[in-house]
Amino acid sequence: MSLPAELKRFSELTGKIVAWAMLPMVAIQFIIVALRYVFDIGWIWMQEGVLWMHAAVFMLAAAYTLNRDEHVRVDIFYRKLSRRGRAWVDTLGTLILLLPMVIFLIVVSWDYVAVSWDIHEGSREAGGLPFPFVPLLKSLIPVTAFLLLLQGVADLLRNLGELLVPDQSAGNSADSS
Repeated sequence: MSLPAELKRFSELTGKIVAWAMLPMVAIQFIIVALRYVFDIGWIWMQEGVLWMHAAVFMLAAAYTLNRDEHVRVDIFYRKLSRRGRAWVDTLGTLILLLPMVIFLIVVSWDYVAVSWDIHEGSREAGGLPFPFVPLLKSLIPVTAFLLLLQGVADLLRNLGELLVPDQSAGNSADSS
């Protein structure tokens, strides 16, 4: 199996794991609402936990969304382009925007995460989640960037493959004359 296919499979697997991880988040949110409105009980750590689980789902599913080509795109011209034209746009977007952004994110988040671990950071809220939950959540920032980097490389290799293969439609029209 090729490297782009392996990286794509990895993104798919990550996305499926994250999708299943949403079930406990929904269950806990239901428990929070039931406790609050039925029993007039509320715990900040539970509310923070759901908020942080939502953040983790959002971050860890970013590469999966990119893999599925379901990210937000303003495609005024893109949808009218040929496959090769879209491959050019995707290649340039990956090289000029995605890869530099995720590399920058990895570099700048590294110290931010390290300091959080070093100081044993906990929640700023009284009764919030204790150490190590804040550093764990912050650690997802470079992890997300790394997953996006892997998916970006997979997309780049796939698009370069599309660009390096001769245009099949041009060959077919020449054969038919």
